Amino acid sequence: MKKHFLMTAALVSLLAGAAGAAELKFAPGEDGKFNWASFEEFSKGHDLKGQTLTIFGPWRGEDEVLFKSVYAYFEEATGAEIKYSSSENYEQQIVIDTQAGSPPDVAILPQPGLIADLASKGYLTPLGDETKQWLLDNYAAGQSWVDLSTYKGKDGNAQLFALPYKIDVKSLVWYVPENFEDAGYEVPKTMEELKALTEQIVADGETPWCIGLGSGGATGWPATDWVEDLMLRTQTPETYDKWVTNAIPFDDPAVTGAIDEFGWFAKTDKFAAGGPAAVASTDFRDSPKGLFASPPKCYLHHQASFIPSFFPEGTVVGEDADFFYMPPYASKAELGNPVLGAGTLAMITKDTPAARAFMDFLKTPIAHELWMAQSSFLTPFKSANQETYANAPMKKQGEILLNSTTFRFDGSDLMPGKIGAGAFWTGMVNFVGGKSSADVAQGIQKAWDAIK
Repeated sequence: MKKHFLMTAALVSLLAGAAGAAELKFAPGEDGKFNWASFEEFSKGHDLKGQTLTIFGPWRGEDEVLFKSVYAYFEEATGAEIKYSSSENYEQQIVIDTQAGSPPDVAILPQPGLIADLASKGYLTPLGDETKQWLLDNYAAGQSWVDLSTYKGKDGNAQLFALPYKIDVKSLVWYVPENFEDAGYEVPKTMEELKALTEQIVADGETPWCIGLGSGGATGWPATDWVEDLMLRTQTPETYDKWVTNAIPFDDPAVTGAIDEFGWFAKTDKFAAGGPAAVASTDFRDSPKGLFASPPKCYLHHQASFIPSFFPEGTVVGEDADFFYMPPYASKAELGNPVLGAGTLAMITKDTPAARAFMDFLKTPIAHELWMAQSSFLTPFKSANQETYANAPMKKQGEILLNSTTFRFDGSDLMPGKIGAGAFWTGMVNFVGGKSSADVAQGIQKAWDAIK
């Protein structure tokens, strides 16, 4: 109690008279769940009064509001002013700005391929071995995050250029707890158990899965998430990395095997609502609705953490609907607990003291906890207090990240656009439509070989 009182008093003294203090979302020192000590320590080591930090990122709308609520504490601690900007076409805008010699101090981007391009042209500042070691020490599955943040610079040498911040989890299976309870089903812990449950639901005269690949001009992308998740559960992370860079061809047995595993769920008779024809034509936004029908049209749905946005209005996640981690194969225990996901990475595009300080800020627990306590933020940072998550579902997803042994970025996002957002999508639709994995994979590889 005495320690908490002294810390609070120190923070009050630190912030006394600050114009923006009243605008902070959470009063420093008042809620013991937050690591205010990290905020106080950061404040003591960074005095940037009179300086301006420019940040360019992907967040607009509500996410921009949330990000501003976090960086307000950076401003409070340092005395610097942050000017944040974004654009509907932020991918193109950051290229224009860097090429024109007018980059922001810090860029935050969700596309590793774009980051690799910026690094190769010399537009990014290396973050050094200290940040590399920090990731290894502080992030669960630390080597995965080092790998994700490492790119070849203009000199061709690989260096760590980025710091992952705000992560999304895709390795989730959704279900309705009441449906499971009524049917006597239990949440599977292994892929073998998930397959056995799938067969049991069919034996009970019901349909296990709702799967929809429809998405307008992007039709097919949900299947790529399936294949990527199954690649991570059947192959080593190194094989996954070789696949997404074309170091092994798309028609390699490792890849066609994962496609066929997806086919086991999507193409087997009675496993998916409406059969393969419905899988290919059903919009992904409509697909989960079968979970909530009465009686249920399906019991399981594989999709990323955003899918509750398309659940029936009023659905409470954790009560009316819930999720479990897409389980690994017990027969491949050596592969651990892989997680497929996406996220954003922060990097220095103009080397200034304020930019360096901001990267230091992202290494503090408080920079994560402030967003965790609101919404739409997950982190693998082991020192961030899990109790600050705004709700139980977010905490549960955060625990999936912390328990991961491997994290890999969405593979289709790492591939060239003509493949990951083209041939791979259409190939999966053709696969569900009846083509073999070998034929589909050969077609995708041919498209890759044609890229100059």
